[in-house]
Amino acid sequence: MMNHWSINTKELEKYPENFAIWKLEQWVNWGIGTNRIKKTDLIKYWDKIDIDVWKRKALSLAIS
Repeated sequence: MMNHWSINTKELEKYPENFAIWKLEQWVNWGIGTNRIKKTDLIKYWDKIDIDVWKRKALSLAIS
């Protein structure tokens, strides 16, 4: 489990979709976590995650 100083992850886990989006954003933007992102999760939440434009472009090349 990830530890983050500004988010109560136990509370956020009650909302699986929001938690998945938050995890993806943290991993992409800050490299938080030790596991790799699942390509299927990235594709599933692609339109909902808030990531940097350049990171989005790089990831779109990797998942296409």
